[in-house]
Formats: sequence, structure tokens, C-alpha cells
Amino acid sequence: MAETNTGLCGQLRKMHTRLESPVAYQLPLGETLVDLNEHLGRPIKLTFTGEINCLHCGRKTKKSFSQGYCYPCFTRLPQCDSCIVKPEKCHFHEGTCRDPAWGERHCFQPHVVYLANSSGVKVGITRGEQVPTRWIDQGAIQALPILEVDNRLHSGLIEQIIAAHVSDKTNWRTMLKGQVEPIDLLAERDRLLELCALQLNALRDQYGQDAIRALDANIVDIEYPVLAYPAKVATHNFDKNPEVAGVLQGIKGQYLILDTGVINIRKFAAYNVQLSF
Repeated sequence: MAETNTGLCGQLRKMHTRLESPVAYQLPLGETLVDLNEHLGRPIKLTFTGEINCLHCGRKTKKSFSQGYCYPCFTRLPQCDSCIVKPEKCHFHEGTCRDPAWGERHCFQPHVVYLANSSGVKVGITRGEQVPTRWIDQGAIQALPILEVDNRLHSGLIEQIIAAHVSDKTNWRTMLKGQVEPIDLLAERDRLLELCALQLNALRDQYGQDAIRALDANIVDIEYPVLAYPAKVATHNFDKNPEVAGVLQGIKGQYLILDTGVINIRKFAAYNVQLSF
């Protein structure tokens, strides 16, 4: 990252988080991490320089694919394959994984199936090591791990079963309005596991009784650094307007909440921006 007369300049990546009360946020700009919580209530400006560099190969690209990659990397990297979005379609066993070594490192490790409350109850999956980061990135105010499995495919199959009864997506506009009420996730867990018992047992019969392990976990409550939520959610987009400026009123999920609108930092990973306060 380079310093200029008006601020700092570097490549954006998704914000780093720590589960504190409230969540602590750092904005990566190149190799530098900028603490954002301390700037709440103050003016902030992000200016897109017009340059995008692929997060993997560094190549200049006119358009970012899959949140930060050039098109060639998007078409060949395992982390950009369709099975990442739909893990129940994992094709590793068919010998067609884009990078088997990558798949073994990322997909063949413990995964957690969880319930979260970001815009109402939803089901989701994540690698065990991504707890609680995944919940924070989604803007969840509550989360509860319910099941553990040994690989991504099994977690995707379970998510698909439970998603027949509850959403597997976040309504990001509702999440950003701050009108989400607490939910009894323990009761939801019990209700959903009872509804899905036959299908979950069928998976156990297929993959082994220990393939799906129930978790006796507590609800995790998450508080975000927000001074004021927007009554109406308007979005900033670097592709339409290179300058995003306003008073930083809050941070939730991967969004900065300004008095002029919100911006999804993760969406613009790989964009080079200038930051000033």
C-alpha cells in the first residue's frame, strides 16, 4: 500500500473481523490493515483508481469475477468452481476437481452446519476454522452450530435437506436495516432436526453413523459497531461512481454503512482504492 497526500492507496480485500463486543473490523488495503471502529461517526472517503488486479495472479482486469479474480483464473481455480456455491454438487469423486490438492485441503476437513439469524433464521455451512467469521460476514446477530461432518459434500447435502424447511439465504437489505429480532435458535434446531430426521438418517446409513454428529452448542450472540441503521438502503457501486464518501455510521457483515448509502467491501475485492478520513 502506498501513502498519498490525501490518504492511503491499495488493493481492497474483504474486511478482517474479530468477535468482540462489538465486532472489531479492519480494512485491508494492500499489506496494511486499517482499524475502522475508531472512525465511527467520522467522514470517510474511498476513491476507486480505475485499476483492478486479480487476487490470484495479479493480472490487470477490466472486470472482477467471483469477487476478485480475472476471467482466466475464474475459469480454472477450484475456489471459483460452481461446487463452492453448491457444495452438494461436489465432483471430486468423479476425478474432475480443478485442483485435487486444493480440494483435499479445503473440502476434506470438518465442516459445521449451523443456524443463523441475519434477516430471520437461515441454515448455512462453513469449515470449522471459519467459525465465527462466516457468521459475522453474513451480518448474523445470532448463530448456533447444530451438526458437524467430515467434508464439504456432506455439509452441502445436509444444508439442502434443511433448506426445504427454512431459508439458506440472507436478505441483505433487511439485515442492514437493523430490524432483526432475536430468535430461539435452540427451538428451531430441535424443530428442524425432527422434520429432517428420516433424510438425515438415510445419509447416516449411506455414509456411516458417525458421518453426521450432533453438536450440543450454545447460541453465539453478535453485536456490531453501528451508530445508526439506514431507514432505506441505498447502495454505492464503484463501477458506476468511483467516489464513495460520507459519515461512517456503522459496519455490519461486509458492509460499510454511510449516511449516503452502503457499500459491500467484499464485492469490490481486488479494486485499487484510495482511502482518506
